[in-house]
Formats: sequence, C-alpha cells, structure tokens
Amino acid sequence: MPNYHFFLLFFSSFSFICCSFNKHGGGVPLPSLGMAQNTTIVHVGLVLDLESLAGKRSHASISMALDDFYASHPSYKTRLLIHSRDSKQNIIHAASAALDLLKNFQVQVILGPLTSPQAVFITDLGNEIQVPIVSFSVTSPSISPENTPYFVRTTVNDSSQVGAISSLVKSFNWREVVLVYENTEYGSGIILYLVDAFQEIVARVPYRSVISPSVNDDQLNEELYKLMTMQTRVFVVHMRSSLTSRLFLKAKEIGLMEEGYVWIMTDGIGNMIDSLDPRSIDAMQGVVAVRSYVPRSQTIANFTTRWKARFRQENPSSKPADPSVFELWAYDTVWALAMATEKARVSNSSFRKLPGGDNSTDLGNLGISQNGPELLEALLSTRFRGLNGEFHLVNGQQQSSVFEIVNVIGKGARQIAFWTPEFKISKQFNSTSPANLKTIIWPGDTITVSKGWEIPTNGKRLKIGVPVKKGFNEFVKVVHDNTTNRPTVTGYCIDVFDAIMQSLPYAVPYDYLPFEKPGKNYTDLVFQVFLQKYDAVVGDVTIISNRSNYIDFTLPYTESGVSMIALVKENKRRNMWIFVKPLTTNLWLGTLSFFFFTGCIVWLIEHRINPEFRGPPSQQLGIIFYFAFSTLVFAHRERLQSNLSRVVVVIWVFVVLILTSSYTASLTSMLTVQQLQPTVTDLTEILKNGEHIGYQDGSFVVDILKRIGFKDHQMMNYSTREEYKEALIKGSANGGVAAIFDEIPYLKLFLSKYCTNFTMAGKTYKTDGFGFVFPLGSPISRDVSRAILSVTESDMMVAIERKWFGDMTSCPSDSSKL
Repeated sequence: MPNYHFFLLFFSSFSFICCSFNKHGGGVPLPSLGMAQNTTIVHVGLVLDLESLAGKRSHASISMALDDFYASHPSYKTRLLIHSRDSKQNIIHAASAALDLLKNFQVQVILGPLTSPQAVFITDLGNEIQVPIVSFSVTSPSISPENTPYFVRTTVNDSSQVGAISSLVKSFNWREVVLVYENTEYGSGIILYLVDAFQEIVARVPYRSVISPSVNDDQLNEELYKLMTMQTRVFVVHMRSSLTSRLFLKAKEIGLMEEGYVWIMTDGIGNMIDSLDPRSIDAMQGVVAVRSYVPRSQTIANFTTRWKARFRQENPSSKPADPSVFELWAYDTVWALAMATEKARVSNSSFRKLPGGDNSTDLGNLGISQNGPELLEALLSTRFRGLNGEFHLVNGQQQSSVFEIVNVIGKGARQIAFWTPEFKISKQFNSTSPANLKTIIWPGDTITVSKGWEIPTNGKRLKIGVPVKKGFNEFVKVVHDNTTNRPTVTGYCIDVFDAIMQSLPYAVPYDYLPFEKPGKNYTDLVFQVFLQKYDAVVGDVTIISNRSNYIDFTLPYTESGVSMIALVKENKRRNMWIFVKPLTTNLWLGTLSFFFFTGCIVWLIEHRINPEFRGPPSQQLGIIFYFAFSTLVFAHRERLQSNLSRVVVVIWVFVVLILTSSYTASLTSMLTVQQLQPTVTDLTEILKNGEHIGYQDGSFVVDILKRIGFKDHQMMNYSTREEYKEALIKGSANGGVAAIFDEIPYLKLFLSKYCTNFTMAGKTYKTDGFGFVFPLGSPISRDVSRAILSVTESDMMVAIERKWFGDMTSCPSDSSKL
C-alpha cells in the first residue's frame, strides 16, 4: 500500500486553494427540498464527473431519488442535503473535492466517485475518519469492504459475473480465451478471477492484451494487429465505455469483426450498451455481452419516462437514452441512505478531534465523525424493494445472482439467455432445462458458431517437429534431399498424421522440421513444444505421464505396452513321464474307469449268448479288460453277437477316437514348446544374475529399467533391428545382452523379420501407446483426437500398416545361424 501521508498533505493543501469556488456549493446544484422546522439536516457529499455523460446520468437519478423519497416519506425527521462536486475525471480533483466536502460541510457520507482509480484515495480517507464512502458504480474487486470497512458498494462486484462468462465459454467448448482489458485499477481487478474461472473449465488464457486508456490510434492498431496474428479467436473485453468504443471502431476497421471472431464484453460495458452512440453500436454488431438482469415492469417503465424528463431538464442539449442499471443503482442508493439516516437518528454533523492529532494540515483538523459508525451500521442493515430488485447489502456490498446474456444486433442488444449460480445458462429465467441459447448473430452477420481458433492470417504454417532415427525407419524416416536442399519425411507415423489432418473439416498447412541433436532424447523433443520451438511433434512418441505435465497428447494411434525379446534355446533335457502330462490326474482316472465300465457292459450283454465271453472267472475278467483296451487300436478279436453290445462299442470307439486325437495334439505341442524356450523369462532373473539388458537409444524405457533396479553399466542402448539381433546372439557373457527391453510395436516389427530364433518373454508393462504432441490446451489437439478415432476405425489404417510393416502375422525364414 503506498504511503498516503504525503498525498494527504498535498491534497489538503490543494483543497484549501479550491475552497473559494466550492465553499458555497459549487458544481451542479440539486433541487431544494421543503423541510419542517424540526427537521435535522444531514449533509451528504457527492463526487461525480459532472461533465461526463455517466456523471450527468447519475446526477439525474440522485436528484430524482431525493424528490421521490421525501414526497413518499414526508414525516421523516431527517433530510439529506447533498453537496455536489465535480471530480473533472481526475484523481487529484476527486481527492480535493472529498477533502473540501469534509472540511467545509462536515458531510456524514460521501456518494461516489464513479471510477475505481478515484475511489482508492477517497475510501482510505473515509476509513480513517469513519465517514462511509458509498459507491454505486465502483465495481473493481481490488477495492473491497473487507479491507476498508467504511466503503459501501451498492452495486455488484465485478467478480460476480465471471461464472456467467466462463459458462458461456464452456457452452461452446472454446478452450482458449484472450483477455483484453484497460491498464487501470478497474481493468485489472477482475483478471485473476477470470483466469481462475477459465482454469476450472480447462480453458487457457494464452495472452493478455493490456491497453492504456490514453493509448493513441497507432498503438491501438498495433495491438489489434497482434491479436489478428494469433491463433485464438475468442476475446473477452473488460474496459470502460470510452475505450471500448475506440477499440471496436478500430477492430472493425482492420477486419477483426469478421466471421470466425468471438467478442464477449463484461457487464461494465454490457450495462451501458443502450446508452452508446449509434456509430459505436454499429461497430459492435455480433458482440455478446453479460449484464445485470433487471426485470421489466410498469414501475421501471414509469421511472424511465420520468428520468428522461429529468435528464432533459438538467441537460437541455443532450438527448437521453434509457437509464442503465447504474442509474437504477444510484436511485436505490439514495433511498437506502435516506432510510439509514432516519434509522440512525443523526443529530448533528460534528467531528471529534483526536487528542495529540496533527493540526498543521486540513486533514489533521478533521478528526473522526461522531455519527459514522451508527450511520454505517444502519446503512448495512437497510433492506427494501428497490427499482433494481431487492436492496440487501452482504459484507458491505450488493449481491446479484442473475445476469442476462445479450447479443448486440441492430440498434441495441437482444436478450439470448440468463445465467444464475444454480441453473447456469438457460433460455428462460430460473429454468432448470439444459443450456439452450437463442440464436446468436456473430460478427460477420453469421449464425455459424466459431470453433474459437484459426490458423493465423499472416501465412504462418505449423512447425511440426519429427525425430531423426537411425533405425526402425518404418515409423519415421528423414532423408535430406540434396536437390531441393530440404528434408523428406516418410514413415508410418507420418502417413497416419497426414491422413488425420486431411480428414479434418478445415485446412491446416504445416511443415515437418527434423529434430536431430546429439545426446537428446524424445523427452527433449517433446519439451521443444513447451518452449514454442515447434507447434506440434509427430513421430513414435509414447504417451507417458511426466511428459503430459507441460504438453497435450492426442489419443493413441498404436497399441501400448513394453516387454522384452530373448533368444530361444532348445531344451534337450527329456522328462520320461511327459507322456502322462497331456491329461490331468482326474481325467486319467476317469478314462480308466470308463474303459473298465465299457468292458463290463459288453461282457454282461454277450456272455450269455456268446461262447467267447465264457470260461473260468479269471478268463472272463481278462476278457473284460482286454476287450475294452483293445478298442484303442481297434484290435479286439472277439466277435459280438448282440446288436445292443455293438451300439455300446460304436459309441465307445467314437469317444476313444476323440480322446486319442486330443491326447496326441497336446503331447506334440508340449514336446515342441519344451524344445524351444526363451533363454530368460523375467527381468528380475537378468537383474539377479547381473547380466546386461538392451534398450532402444533415446527411449523412455531406460527409466523403467532404472526403477526396477538396473545399473547404468548393465544397460546397453541400440538403434536398429540388426543391432538387436547381433547383441542377442552374442549374449551377455560375450559383450551382448540377455534380452532387449522395448515397446511392443518395435518388438513386433523385429519379430516379423527374425521370428525363428527369438521370442517375446516376460510380463508386459502397461503404457498408453504412441500419440501426437501439441501445446497445453491447444484446440487442434481435440479435433485431431476425434479424427484419430475415425481414421483408426477405417480401412485406411489397415492400408498404412500393410504399406510399412507388411504381413506381420507370417514368419519369413531366417537364415541366420545361432
């Protein structure tokens, strides 16, 4: 907080100079009021920019409010006597006017000023001498009753509208917004609230355009041309009416009010649209604005008629427009103040001198108002139904929960929706139906909703970074063309990206720029997007969490996972009991039981009619077992005479055929698998044995290996499939590696060529696959992700895979010898 003691001394001296013309009520006088003999006069100061249109409009409301209130309350024992002063749109004049009112009239309350910069000093002054400063137009959150208790805001805080603005942005799925605001206390006060609100809906603010109120036309043009060269096309404007009019006149002149642009105005200008001049409104066609909602009623209509008459009476040379919400707040403020003074029973206008105070200046002679605390308490507790709805101060300021969203069309604004904290955006007031706005006419006289961003009109093409690889060029290959002196970029990832960009509903020009720096990996390449060296990165870049902290990935377009490949070996150790392994113990026991059961059934049927099934008990028992087991090879010699036994045997033979076929297939498979086994089956096995493991140069998998526990000397990096093969054949003991740890797409590509002597082994570590890289919050990344879903589900993706990888399901003969 600046040191105000110097300023207080200066302003008090300055006020002494100004006293000669202010002492007898300089400025625009308010109508005199008839008062009874026993009426107590309460002196009230009024500080306005009386030469400005806003000041004249507010003055008309205040004078009219005094007449109306005491005409309706003739029995009140107190009367407000307002002493008006002109701040001349200047901070020093405003401060001087406040000091003059306090010294020469000992005012108990000061109404005004109109602007936030003027209010900063006056509110601190009021807080020191305990005189309420009541403002119906200062909306900046930087001036708050929490910090200066004697400041009372009878208008709404600017921060209350950020929910309506962010809901509007969210309803159209815009992901980037540029803030355009004036470089004043008023302009900057809302910005942090807007940024926080946009962060909640995942919308970025890539740029803030700060414009001085004293900017000249050349400087304004320069800033607007800068906005034109940006990708973002959604602008939120927060500035006062005079600067706003200049901004939109210039914006229309240079082409920023054409189709594709979106302009949203805060309620500071939204509340005053109807009072702007026709030329300014014409420049704002298609703009959307937020403003406080005032229900239409007969009371408002009557007030409007009388207010226009009062304005013409006080300003014969000016043509009045309809009163804005600020004029309604000014009117209600005077009523609230008149009620509060009656409630507080203000008896005199004296100030109590502080003992030991500095009396060498006018400020030191003021002391402290004796009525200030009671008057403040009475004002804060005042509650009534005013023109602008319920007058109810909470924490020293008026609360407003309803905003209307309007569209500047023709000669004014057309209502398109409402916003409330409970229901957000709705077409009807207090409606619970989903957000549904009326048709909006956007800049360029179109109803087509802008997507919120465009490729800049200055001919800029997207710079796409691509990695330069020594191996696995099926994914990305960069070749320098000596004829054209330009790089030629090809590969699976490139074809996928080209197909996706061609499927977008709009054209995006771009150029591929190779990234080749010794010692740099893919994380360094991705970081170039964050540094704004590239607009995107295309290649075999894996989606991992630590990279997504500073860039955005699209959806993946390849399968995910990390695993390892190892050399296969023939297992020459034979297990003599392997022939029993194709069937489980229960299945073996069940099969033997059915053999015996089948033999018994056939014997029971045949032994009475067939002599071959008769004889001593031992012979008959042998026939039962022999007959059943001989059906395995269809070698039973007994001839069956009963048709019933023949049916049993046929069924049993069919079951035996199925059983023997399954057994043979399972045994063959087990014998084959046992012969070809990977030399290692788990990473922990390699780590425990202290063997070497390989990985692809520049890959993030080295971080996974380090987390598992591998030391730097155990890890060896390679670049090509041939290097993979050679290292695996050598083995860890001979300068090679025990296994290669890499992402599944690379491993499958390796095995598509060398499938005979190598195999995938171990568990698969989950990753998210390959994705394209864009800046955080980039709107194009969402469109690309949607296009990825479309392309990957089409035949186009299959064609691209076959072009670069061939038929990966077949295994070509590998002539390499181990």
